[in-house]
Amino acid sequence: MSLTEQLLATTQPARPMITHYDDAAGTRVELSVATMANWAAKTANWLVDEFDVEPGDAVAVQLPAHWQTAAVLLGAWWCGARVVGETQGSRVAFVAPGAASPGAEATAVVALDPLGRGLSEAPGGGALDYLSEARLSGDVFQPMTPIEGDALAFESSTVEAVLSEARARAEQSGITASDRVLSTLDWNVPDGVLAGLLAPLSVGAHLVQVTGSDAKLADRRRAEKTTVDLLA
Repeated sequence: MSLTEQLLATTQPARPMITHYDDAAGTRVELSVATMANWAAKTANWLVDEFDVEPGDAVAVQLPAHWQTAAVLLGAWWCGARVVGETQGSRVAFVAPGAASPGAEATAVVALDPLGRGLSEAPGGGALDYLSEARLSGDVFQPMTPIEGDALAFESSTVEAVLSEARARAEQSGITASDRVLSTLDWNVPDGVLAGLLAPLSVGAHLVQVTGSDAKLADRRRAEKTTVDLLA
């Protein structure tokens, strides 16, 4: 199975998977496993239908820690793409508004709107608005060919290697399926994504990702009843 299928299988569909606080926008968004699976399926379908992404193709992700970043990553892995940090030579590059993507065949701009709205204006230079376009894709994704464990998934690491490393990091941090993990880690590729996103998700923990002021962390811990910290 793909990395995404294995991550989605770690817990029940109705359970919360990611809660994202964006202190700059003053928002809190909670997404269940089922909701994240829905966004991941839309992303995977969009990558295949719009860009002909095939297993092993490089998809660059240069985005901050955000629930939409999780949707992009899970969608890319679901269709067998190899997620990379550098845009050069990638089939598609996912970037934040205003960012460049040198050397990418195509560019998808992620609005990072807390409520999932697309860009207020169409991006220039032939780039596409990820949120506005991907939401029109199908809610169910079925890979044309099964993604095997020895397939490259993250930089030069295979599906099996990534999952093993993520679970090892979860064990080192004391994270279990019953935990609610408060994290302020950035999701740079690959270490930040491994430590801040994949480690909690790999064991079925609920991730509470906070972007913004550290002064509010104590309030977030109390409100969310978190049990483990992953702090930048």
